[in-house]
Amino acid sequence: SKLPSSHSTVAQMLARADFKERFNREIDISILEFIYPILQAYDSIQVKADVEIGGTDQKFNLLMGRQLQRDFNQKPQVIITMPLLEGTDGVKKMSKSYGNYISITEPSKEMFGKIMSISDELMVKYYELLTEENLDKVKKMHPRQAKAELAKELVQKYYSETEAEKAEEEFEKVFVKRELPEEIKEVRIREKKIWVVDLLVKADLATSKNEAKRLISQGSVKINQKRIKDSDMDLLMDREYIVQVGRRKFRRIIQA
Repeated sequence: SKLPSSHSTVAQMLARADFKERFNREIDISILEFIYPILQAYDSIQVKADVEIGGTDQKFNLLMGRQLQRDFNQKPQVIITMPLLEGTDGVKKMSKSYGNYISITEPSKEMFGKIMSISDELMVKYYELLTEENLDKVKKMHPRQAKAELAKELVQKYYSETEAEKAEEEFEKVFVKRELPEEIKEVRIREKKIWVVDLLVKADLATSKNEAKRLISQGSVKINQKRIKDSDMDLLMDREYIVQVGRRKFRRIIQA
């Protein structure tokens, strides 16, 4: 039969660890979840794949590609798996949906700061997966120095050596010396008075009013270097304000 699903059995599907565990615990598995690995495997048949690369979490699906290729009289592909890169939280895989990712398109200074925020244990894994550095040498370095070298190397990879040096200088200035960044994005406000929650949203420091309130209640918001806790406060626009959210986000607020 040329239907790829006819070459797979429920028993084979239940060989996948997470399916097997859910089946044993009587947790529902949708038909769609069974079909997905088959469709992914069928891609290998359509492109006559010689090699397929994927994360270790995709091993079952990649092996299914080999099986279907045999059934369709094709030479089975070679599969290469790579460990998953954990996000900045060091727990879940790096993903935009988890909010723990470092984008290759984000500003160099932001990239540098995020890399400096990861744990010492995670730093070693980043070195292993993202660089060609000798891990024994890395482990002998002071963790902070090793992390700074990692941040510089990765920023340089996507930008330039000059940008990497600027990002390091900015990090030292803001996070070590506790000074303000040299370049702070300006936000002009037309109102003579503005609710601080609205200000955070307008300045693109929060995605919603609820998030703005949460950031304030968590103590993540500073205005002119003073932490605020009152989400009901208004700001009179009779002066300039420097608003900081977290460790890396700054805005200069001025009246339009």
